[in-house]
Amino acid sequence: MTHSRRPGPSTVRGVVASAPAAVLLLALAACSGGDDLRIEAHDLSAADRAACEALVADLPDTLGGEARRAVEPAGALGAAWGDPAYVLTCGVPEPSDYEPTAECNVVKGVGWYIPADEQSDPEEDATVLALSRSPYVSLRVPAEHRLTGVDRALSDLAPVLRDDLGPGLDCL
Repeated sequence: MTHSRRPGPSTVRGVVASAPAAVLLLALAACSGGDDLRIEAHDLSAADRAACEALVADLPDTLGGEARRAVEPAGALGAAWGDPAYVLTCGVPEPSDYEPTAECNVVKGVGWYIPADEQSDPEEDATVLALSRSPYVSLRVPAEHRLTGVDRALSDLAPVLRDDLGPGLDCL
């Protein structure tokens, strides 16, 4: 599928290997192995729903070296990979703690934000948000991938997010 949207900025600000970036490499895994994963639904405009549907259709079969797995409900605006799973949800709301001066890490033209309260413990799952694209996308990263694997996962997602989603918030 080809898309006519222009890619975001090509420069990469921030180093994903840095401490804040490593924290940003977080996510979820509140699921037991082998079970389908539930993707939360959010109220979206018709245009945002269409963008999310295109994104989900274009997501890779592997993310960070992990195979894609089934999610619930069928037709959900998200995807999961691995066990414990990276879990992507499209169309999430702006986080309540986001401020225009918040920092994010840019990986291949996509700015990822991690809430301050999820940055301190690399042994916990965390959620990063692609706020530089719209509609917003969250990625829950299992603790075991926070320090290794997340760079690859965010890099794997960048091209499809740039192609299927419009511009979002600016990153500092």
